[in-house]
Amino acid sequence: MTRGRLVRFARELYEGGTPRAHAFRYGLLVFDIVTILFVIATSFLPHTATTEALDAVFGLLILADFTARIAIARRRTATLLHPISVADMAAIVSFLIPFTGAGLGFLRVLRTLRLLHTYQMLGRLRGDFRFFRRNEEILVAVVNLLVFIFVMTGLVYETQHWSNPDIANYADALYFTVTALTTTGFGDITLPGTGGRLISVAIMIVGVTLFLRLAQVLFRPTKVRHECPTCGLTRHDPDAVHCKHCGETLHIETEGAL
Repeated sequence: MTRGRLVRFARELYEGGTPRAHAFRYGLLVFDIVTILFVIATSFLPHTATTEALDAVFGLLILADFTARIAIARRRTATLLHPISVADMAAIVSFLIPFTGAGLGFLRVLRTLRLLHTYQMLGRLRGDFRFFRRNEEILVAVVNLLVFIFVMTGLVYETQHWSNPDIANYADALYFTVTALTTTGFGDITLPGTGGRLISVAIMIVGVTLFLRLAQVLFRPTKVRHECPTCGLTRHDPDAVHCKHCGETLHIETEGAL
């Protein structure tokens, strides 16, 4: 198969609307989740030849995915410099070069967020799952919060486990992240030094913001997503007949009685 045909095939998988493309992107989402679970599990296990071999397998799969995304990108330089691409490159290095440690693999969680936020993935989830259609904003807010927790957990672990005896594994780092994020601050685990304090401040400020966003979504009156053809307003009451912003008549699709 020529390079041009390979690029077209990859573009169809990553951007196409065929059942095969949708299944492939769902597979990538599952792979991201499995990668995160693998990194968590191996933090509690001794580093053996088996774990190094599995690291290499994950690293090569991530590298293949990253290479395909760069190959089909219309603006390759911008894609390479994108923060998520940088995170992917750090993850690839951490999996393929054992002495860097596997912890940077936690940055892979950012890909889960990117996949969920793409138009194709959101549209497919809306079409395939009624539960997602009814609770999209809540689910996205929860994913944002979980992404932040796991990324900060990875950062805490990577910067502390070599020098801080209180951070022996990801469970310790996760425990500190959650107590800092909720501003509970039990004080049994602390991050020493200026860098540690800055990480703690970032966790508290950003974490509280994400919690407030989640609470806002949970307690806000239920709305449906339907773009007004006149003014573009996209959120309306489920039984709305007219747009509250411009008065345009709406034809909101319903799913019938529950």
